[in-house]
Amino acid sequence: MASSALSRIANLQKHFNPTSKNLETAKEVEAIIRQNGAIPATIAILDGLPCVEVTEQFTSSFIGIVAIDSCINCLSVEELERLAILGRKAQKTARRDIAHVVATGGNGATTVSATMFFAAKVGIAIFVTGGIGGVHRHGESTLDISSDLTELGRTPVAVVSAGVKSILDIPRTLEYLETQGVCVAAYQTNEFPAFFTEKSGCKAPSRVDSLEDCARLIDSSINLGLTTGILIALPIPREHSASGNIIESAIQKALKEAREQNVTGSAETPFLLARVLRLRSPSVSYENIDLKVPDGEKGFSSHVLRS
Repeated sequence: MASSALSRIANLQKHFNPTSKNLETAKEVEAIIRQNGAIPATIAILDGLPCVEVTEQFTSSFIGIVAIDSCINCLSVEELERLAILGRKAQKTARRDIAHVVATGGNGATTVSATMFFAAKVGIAIFVTGGIGGVHRHGESTLDISSDLTELGRTPVAVVSAGVKSILDIPRTLEYLETQGVCVAAYQTNEFPAFFTEKSGCKAPSRVDSLEDCARLIDSSINLGLTTGILIALPIPREHSASGNIIESAIQKALKEAREQNVTGSAETPFLLARVLRLRSPSVSYENIDLKVPDGEKGFSSHVLRS
């Protein structure tokens, strides 16, 4: 593989956890990466400086990259702690926002598209996240399409995720990824996962059945010089699917309410998220599910790096 470092999305800390849990969450997921033999490398923007977390194992190779690409800086443990404390005060930063956040000296929690951009610049081949963005419902008329999809079409980084949340239009998301030339493979299943649940009702374009298969797929893409990314969809562990099903049920109820109330366009996503939070069981939270999904991915991705 091109690198033994595994990129981790800073938005996990920003968007899914209360401030008091941010640092704890960061440390837990990084421990999982290290336990499986890879090196965590969180990416963020602090005070207008794009940063990649650097540990002792990664420092020697990273210093050489910084010498070539001076716009990337090292993210220290202290700065990682500061990022966790910032929480929602950090700006959600997609590729389109990078220049503005840097120019204004701001703090940015990078989305999938921005994280892929920086990962590629420092030679990180694999990046993990909970779920990618996609084509929003009614996207054929609103053109509300996540920049995550276009980034996958132009940046050669493998993204491991639990699929796409069913709040989005999964069939059109897969069609858009095909248009972008992105290889999409589901792990040990023929069906594309829907983040909270194992199944989405959509057939996965391709399938990989072992860690070695995943490693060969990524290596083949690199060796062929393809300039597109790869999406490896890893279903939520079966033991956590019951909690996922509760949230999925709330999503479906919220979608029904949106249709009945004719909520569309830019108002739809905030409406759906607010309704899901009210409809779900009090004992089940996004944080619990979101942490469990990336945990499995990080262990999985670390093994792929070693394959």
